[in-house]
Amino acid sequence: MKSNFCPGPISRRSFLQFGGLSMLGMNLADSLRVQAAQPAGLPQVSSDTSVIFIWLPGGPPHMETYDMKPDAPVEYRGIFRPIKTNVSGMEICELLPLQAKIADKFNIIRSVSHDFSDHGGGHKRFLTGRIPATPVGTVNDAPAVTSVIFKCLTENGGFKEGMPPVVFGADAGRGLDVFANGPAYLGGANTPFIVSGDPSDKSFKVQNLGISREMETRLEDRMALRRGLDNFRRDMDQSGVLQAMDSFNQNAYQMLTSEKVRNAFDISQEPPRVRERYGMHAYGQRGLMARRLVEAGCRFVEMVWENPFPGKPQPADCVYNWDSHAVNCNIFNDARWRFPAYDQAVSALIEDLYARGLDRRTLLVVTGEFGRTPKISTEVGTANKITQPGRDHWSKAMSMIVSGGGMRTGQIIGATNSRGEYPVERPLTPNDLWATVYQHLGIDSSRSFLDHQGRPMPILPFGESIDELLPAKSV
Repeated sequence: MKSNFCPGPISRRSFLQFGGLSMLGMNLADSLRVQAAQPAGLPQVSSDTSVIFIWLPGGPPHMETYDMKPDAPVEYRGIFRPIKTNVSGMEICELLPLQAKIADKFNIIRSVSHDFSDHGGGHKRFLTGRIPATPVGTVNDAPAVTSVIFKCLTENGGFKEGMPPVVFGADAGRGLDVFANGPAYLGGANTPFIVSGDPSDKSFKVQNLGISREMETRLEDRMALRRGLDNFRRDMDQSGVLQAMDSFNQNAYQMLTSEKVRNAFDISQEPPRVRERYGMHAYGQRGLMARRLVEAGCRFVEMVWENPFPGKPQPADCVYNWDSHAVNCNIFNDARWRFPAYDQAVSALIEDLYARGLDRRTLLVVTGEFGRTPKISTEVGTANKITQPGRDHWSKAMSMIVSGGGMRTGQIIGATNSRGEYPVERPLTPNDLWATVYQHLGIDSSRSFLDHQGRPMPILPFGESIDELLPAKSV
């Protein structure tokens, strides 16, 4: 029998995975990829807001999380029941009891949809805010929001106290291209700092942070030598490349040698009770790291939550990420295994942002690339050879939660029909979400950047801020 196994986003070696040391070792060919010095009069970007973006690749099931349909036919509604939250009229899945207790601190959006139901197309559509050239594959033809934000935040200066403005965290071997986070025509200089591996692992260490005193001295000497050579050629440089390279190298040097940066990434400094509240698993410790980073001055942190326990035995009827086809997993058993870690990490992150006074300036978004088919299917599992229930890809309806950002919370935004198939109230697209995020960061999403052919391409070709997610004074 032919297998319909869907592996989700496919891992491959990414040439974009470079660290601080390689930035200091760029040669002339590399330097030509760095954009020339920007003209005067660049738009000013807000400096006191930040975003935590939790990415759930594979597509979380909206009808097992935030858009349950208990009155739908049995082949649609599934086996879990909705429970009340601390917000009147808002119900979520019974497997999310911790979030139910703090629903007044987040909003549920139930009406985002798009037209790309393949993982590759869905990732590109969601993470770039553009219609992708191809419906499959995760190598971007337009820059991901991480690169757009990086470029906008660094145009008027370097890293704040050495802090990288944009950080991307994922399991080992899962680089930018796996999740359509490539920079496309913005170039490799505009990519986030990558944190690879499981922060809950005792042997976890952030690569490319911290160097020996001997190496620091050598880098200082190298920087001085390079400045001397660059000054010698300064009068001949009409393009601004040398100035751009000076800034680029200085940012790398500051990040490598900054104690503040090292401390921000070091979650072992957190009290054990805090780490345990988030959960000693990949979801929880990545969430905790995200909070530490925005508190230290990082502006946009994307954390990928695939397997909550990478490197540990996975039940045969569960799946690595959120791709809950019947051939991949028993969707209900997978939920029983995955949701407790998810519920713990999300609720801890939201509570922590509020407790530490970060909720007004930090916007939290938790979502995947699409939802799952409203109607349940059954197939033989690839791993366990047992007939089991699952849901396939579904881009016509999905659910997500948003918190913080100074917005009014405890809201349900939008609605789907009685079987969870498509929006019937407040239809939205990923672009509307990104317009809101860009506005929160003070970035003009109507700005354009030149593509490889020299054509001006707007940051967002369409989309409007979601009024319900804006601070009350801005509505």
